[in-house]
Amino acid sequence: MKKLAILISVLTLILGFVVSAFASGSQADAKALVEKAATFFKSNGKEKALAEFSKSKGTFDKGDLYVFAYDMNATIVAHPKNVKLIGKNLLEVPDTDGKLFRKEIVEVAKNKGSGWVDYKYMNPETKKVEHKTTYVLRVEDAIVCCGAYK
Repeated sequence: MKKLAILISVLTLILGFVVSAFASGSQADAKALVEKAATFFKSNGKEKALAEFSKSKGTFDKGDLYVFAYDMNATIVAHPKNVKLIGKNLLEVPDTDGKLFRKEIVEVAKNKGSGWVDYKYMNPETKKVEHKTTYVLRVEDAIVCCGAYK
């Protein structure tokens, strides 16, 4: 009986570490969510997709892993965490280190169609500025993004 109790305790401890390790989304999760969002966009149209991307706790909002979108000039067209950003052009707004990361996002979308961009951004879950890497995918005239905090 004592061995069983120890085994259960060890398994519970291991499970706790595994769950905490995956509490934040990974880069693979971010890319997969963008690809799912792109499929939704193509199947349902731009208007419906942007509305869905902007829903707090919706299909494309998974805590600190969420889809947001820009137009080709870095104007926010969808954001589930801060709807006040929608309609604002943020091309010239830097991260905390002065990096104009949105310029890079637009360049990646225009020149490569997809890729990763690194910068610092406030995590809406922890309320702390953290390193973030964002997967960028051009879908028609929109740039669909999802970042993973490092």
